[in-house]
Amino acid sequence: MASRGSSKPARIFRRGRYHRRMAIIFGLQLLAIVIACLMGFYNVAPMGAVLALIVIVSVLSWLAARREWSPVSRLAQAVSAWDEQSTGLDGWRPDQISRRTDADVATLASSLYEFANRIAGYNQRERNFTRDASHELRSPLTVIKMSADMLADDSSLGEFGQRSVQRIKRSTREMEALVEALLILARESDNGLTEEDFIVNDVIRHELPDVMEMLEGRPITLELDEPARFALHGSPRVFAVLCWQLIRNACQQAEGGTVVVTVMPGMVTVTHRYDDSHGRANRHGFELAIAQRISERFQWPLELQTHDGRRHIARIRFPESTPVPV
Repeated sequence: MASRGSSKPARIFRRGRYHRRMAIIFGLQLLAIVIACLMGFYNVAPMGAVLALIVIVSVLSWLAARREWSPVSRLAQAVSAWDEQSTGLDGWRPDQISRRTDADVATLASSLYEFANRIAGYNQRERNFTRDASHELRSPLTVIKMSADMLADDSSLGEFGQRSVQRIKRSTREMEALVEALLILARESDNGLTEEDFIVNDVIRHELPDVMEMLEGRPITLELDEPARFALHGSPRVFAVLCWQLIRNACQQAEGGTVVVTVMPGMVTVTHRYDDSHGRANRHGFELAIAQRISERFQWPLELQTHDGRRHIARIRFPESTPVPV
């Protein structure tokens, strides 16, 4: 117990110190005003002097109360100027707080200091994770892609080997899109993402070849309908990942049918019409969970609808879109 007591600094803050000081200030102010009023009532001092004395006492009381409130004001300014990337609130470490500070203010300052340190540590771990994960996950995927391309060019592989290589390549592309989506969601802010003005039609058309390769060998038809064109300001990679997740999920929900990607004013829809002759796969919608998190993160509302049990529609709205002439 002795060692535990010695480990704590002798910095003890008295609770209620602020209230006691304020009570003393206003008590002295009230006493001075009463004395001044009595002096005026008994003609001990002229009325002008009494009024001047009351004004002086009030100003001194206000200055004293302001001085007592100054630690709270300085703490508020420190919190307002706090940078999330810094390790804490400068000058508000528990051992830097004056012993004359009220216990409530000291507790608030210590709690905010610890909270700031936790936030800074979280930001550092986020940066480390996105940097390490980006390198450690993408490097093996690149090696797998290169190896699959080399195997695909090998003429000695039979038909079964070629199909296996194509499955490896498709799975690698899907893994790349998944890693990209997870890294985007792992970032607390949009820092690190390239923002620019882009036309959504061009981005979707650029992603379609990869989707077609993913659907190779499956009785699913992919169509692109463009009755409108519009532009967005943001990250085209984020938009591409979101569309990829929706299209991939639609293609996984059944063994056959038609997937239609439609670009309408300020909106993109992915519609899947089931073909019952091929049956339904009814796979889990992990990609939809990722798409919903991306839509919430970038404030692109996502709506999911089902019509007659045969047509599933995923609709993304873009409130800040700009029409582009067709």
